[in-house]
Amino acid sequence: MAAAQSQFTVTNASYGGPVKRPADARLVWQDEFDGDRLDTAKWAYDTARNKQGWHNGELQYYSAGRLENIGVANGVLRFEARRETLDPTKYPDWGGQNYTSARIYSKGAGWTYGFYEIRAKLPCARGTWPAIWMLPVDLKKWPDDGEIDIMEQVGAEPNLIYASLHTLLFNHVKKTQRSAQKLVSTSCDEFHVYQLDWRPDSIAIGVDGQGILRVLNDQPGGKGAWPFDTPYKLILNLAMGGDWAGQKGMDDAALPQRMEVDYVRVWQVRAGERG
Repeated sequence: MAAAQSQFTVTNASYGGPVKRPADARLVWQDEFDGDRLDTAKWAYDTARNKQGWHNGELQYYSAGRLENIGVANGVLRFEARRETLDPTKYPDWGGQNYTSARIYSKGAGWTYGFYEIRAKLPCARGTWPAIWMLPVDLKKWPDDGEIDIMEQVGAEPNLIYASLHTLLFNHVKKTQRSAQKLVSTSCDEFHVYQLDWRPDSIAIGVDGQGILRVLNDQPGGKGAWPFDTPYKLILNLAMGGDWAGQKGMDDAALPQRMEVDYVRVWQVRAGERG
């Protein structure tokens, strides 16, 4: 498969080396999805912009625990995107969207640095936009406060995994985001482990132990170049359409589509220790 031709593609931080968990890192947070429902002590549903519409021209309504869109069974968390309209008397925050899906974020948990692993299987239909990413817990302004995209894939470019960092000086609005991509030929058929190794002096992102992106904290510009020194929360979602994922239209006939997550694990090295 040829490299993506998307206008949103920037390849300026490619890294092919290993991405490995530090040997002295300790497991500090995890969800194995072993129950029969989402653990709402660990996760919160994000429905904040349903009425006015979500960013990036996205087309979905995010439900809060609606089983058609999100559920846990057999050790797997399921996100399901569907083509449907909702009854506004039952869903008063519905903004008229023709697609439904789900988005969650880590609740009461924010981490600065660490090694993260999320094992997931992705959808590949045109119009789908699954993502595993992070934003600051105390986000005041984007992109000034930073964004870490561990995994993004748009269905029109199946099996092409994107990793990106966004800051005030380096972001997709300016087409300067630190970004790279990697072909994972079975991303929609098999589970793969998406990884983040976040340290004070570097960020590396990989899949199955092999790097996609690496960025060093060596650019002048202070926070404008490196805001990655405050607690961030983890976000999982399956978006539909938008400026990027909707460029080549929507394949409604392929719906519903699922993103499945086997586990989420976070390790950290104690302050003062190596790593």
